[in-house]
Amino acid sequence: MSRIPTNPPLLKKILTAFIANEVRKIGLERVVVGLSGGVDSALSAFLAVAALGSENVLALKMPYKTSSTESIAHADLVIAATGMPSLTVDITPQIDAYFARFPDADNMRRGNKMARERMTILYDHSARWQALVLGTSNKTELLLGYGTLYGDMASAINPLGDLYKTQVWALAEFVGVPRPIVEKPPSADLWVGQTDEAELGFSYRQVDELLYLMVDQRCSREELRAEGFADAFIDQVYRRIMNSQYKRRLPVIAKVSHRTIDRDFRYARDWGR
Repeated sequence: MSRIPTNPPLLKKILTAFIANEVRKIGLERVVVGLSGGVDSALSAFLAVAALGSENVLALKMPYKTSSTESIAHADLVIAATGMPSLTVDITPQIDAYFARFPDADNMRRGNKMARERMTILYDHSARWQALVLGTSNKTELLLGYGTLYGDMASAINPLGDLYKTQVWALAEFVGVPRPIVEKPPSADLWVGQTDEAELGFSYRQVDELLYLMVDQRCSREELRAEGFADAFIDQVYRRIMNSQYKRRLPVIAKVSHRTIDRDFRYARDWGR
C-alpha cells in the first residue's frame, strides 16, 4: 500500500472548484485540453467537464503519423464518456517540413518539437474559443523535469501539478476514466514503443514513494536509507530534481530595479482585484 495520502472524493471536490474558480474569475467559462490518450490528460478533461460542463471543454487530438492507434482510440473513449466537443489537428505536415531541414535530429529533439507544436495549437484554439489552456502535467513529472518546457509543461492553469502519478491513477479511477486508459503503461507516444518508465529507468510507484518522503516529508538521507532506498537511487532522483529546477520557475530576470518580477513582486494572479 502506498503511504502517499490520497482521498479521491476530497481531491475531486478541491480540483473541480479550483478549475471553476480560476477560469471564471478572469471572466471566462471555457478551457481547451490536449488529449493524448493517456491518463493525465483524460483526468484533466474529466475534472474540467465536472467543473464547467461538457459544452465548455474543447478536446484537441493532435496525432503525428507514428502515433499509436491505441492512443487515438483512448482519446476517443474520453470524448465519448464526457460528451465534450473535439477537434483533430494532424501535426505531421509541419513537423516533417521542419525536420526535412534537420534529418539528423534525434528522438529527443523530435519529441520536444512535437510537444511544443501541440502547445502552440492549443494556445491558438484557446484564443479562438476564448478559453484557457488546461494543464496535464503531474507532480512526479514536474519534480523529475520529465516534460518539455513550453510544450506539455505549459498551461494557464494546472489541476494535476500537486498530484503524484499514483494519486492521478487513484483519482482517475474514482471519477470514471475508462479502465483501459488507467491500466495501460504510461507513454508520451513520441516514438514507436516509447514508455515513460523505460525511459526514466524506474517505475512511477517506486519513485513516488521516494519523492513523497524526500519532498513532502523532508526526510534526511539516513531516513530514506532506513526506508529501504538505495543511495544510487536517491542520488539519481535528487540530481533530476536539481537539474530541472529551471523548468519549474519563470525565466531568471536580471535584477536592476527595486521591485523585480519573480523576486520582490510576487503577488497572486488576481493581484489588484
